[in-house]
Amino acid sequence: MDVKDIIREENLVYKKSRLLTDTPFNFCPGCGHGTVVRLIAEVIEEMGIEHDTVGISPVGCSVFLYDFYDFDVVEAAHGRATAVATGIKRVMPDKFVFTYQGDGDLAAIGTGETIHACNRGENFVIVFINNGIYGMTGGQMAPTTLEGMKTATCPRGRDVKTMGYPLNITPLLAQLDGTYYVTRQAVHTPAAVRKTKRALRQAFENQKNKKGMSIVEVVSNCNSGWGLPPLQANRWMEENMFAKYQLGDMKVDGVLQMR
Repeated sequence: MDVKDIIREENLVYKKSRLLTDTPFNFCPGCGHGTVVRLIAEVIEEMGIEHDTVGISPVGCSVFLYDFYDFDVVEAAHGRATAVATGIKRVMPDKFVFTYQGDGDLAAIGTGETIHACNRGENFVIVFINNGIYGMTGGQMAPTTLEGMKTATCPRGRDVKTMGYPLNITPLLAQLDGTYYVTRQAVHTPAAVRKTKRALRQAFENQKNKKGMSIVEVVSNCNSGWGLPPLQANRWMEENMFAKYQLGDMKVDGVLQMR
């Protein structure tokens, strides 16, 4: 390494994780998915566990996750990520296993699998992206869609009289005895990104120490599904999503936090 290389290394602000392939992300510009995918790669690289990690990507915006990571990723049917993760972890208990799921996958078709895996205290990590909509399939109403929020399948806004209330599933999961760490974060600002990375690292450390289920929810925008430019989508998220889905820790070291 010559002097120029040393200077460049000392002044390095950001370096792409070596666990990310050269395949371009297929996420919409301004979406939070790309940031979360990057953070997971950074955490796994910093822990040095890439040869012992298995990711689970079900149907949704995460469907091509195996293209982006240079470690093992298994595809799961829609909603079945936690069931697949349970099987892999039971057969190979020393592996680091995580699921990467959207709100439609985790809180709709996969509600049963999610709740029972958490109740059993399976020792893996759930990464849950909540953007209040079915992003990949055309912007339909999801369980997490806010009251009055317009989507392709509720163009006049979600009416709780006929469509029910938004499902705030993560606090419900925090109530289960099998969950050890449950937190809700975001990635819309640099400070929020740093908090989310710390949360992901904590979740993987919990798995290393065999503490049981860790859940990191990330409230994100869906500028294409919401029909807003990225900056406006972030503002809308701050003004509307965060009111319903408040950021912060819900359960730490198996103890529910006052909220």
